[in-house]
Amino acid sequence: MKWIVFFDGECGLCSRSVRFLAHADHRQHLQFAPLQGETAKQRELSRYASLTEGSMVVWREADGSTFLRSDSVMELCRALGGFWRCFLIAKILPRSWREAAYRFIARNRIRWFGHADACALPDAQLAARLLP
Repeated sequence: MKWIVFFDGECGLCSRSVRFLAHADHRQHLQFAPLQGETAKQRELSRYASLTEGSMVVWREADGSTFLRSDSVMELCRALGGFWRCFLIAKILPRSWREAAYRFIARNRIRWFGHADACALPDAQLAARLLP
C-alpha cells in the first residue's frame, strides 16, 4: 500500500519532517508532494495549506482516504510500521486533545523552525520519491 504525504513546502519543520520520514520509511511506502504543487492541485488538496492550522495531509492510495492534522500523524505511524506503530496508542486520547497539541505546534512552527530553505536540495533517496 502507498501513501502520499502532502506537506507545506514553505515550512522548515515540514521539510525536516519529510527528510526524517523518507529515512524512516524502510519499506518505501511513502511518497511526498508539496501542498503548493501540481499533485496536490490534481487531488484538490492545496486548500489545506495553512500557516496557522497546520498543513500535513496524508492520502492513502488504496482507498483514496484523506487524513488531516493529528489523524495524519497517526496514519503515518501505521504506514511506517514496526516500532512506529507503538505511537498508535495515542488514539486512546480524546481527539480534541490530539488536535489541540497539533494546532499548538502548527501555530508556532514557523517561529520555532523558520521557513524552508528553498536552495536545499533533497538527497537522492528523497528526490526519487518527491512528486511535483
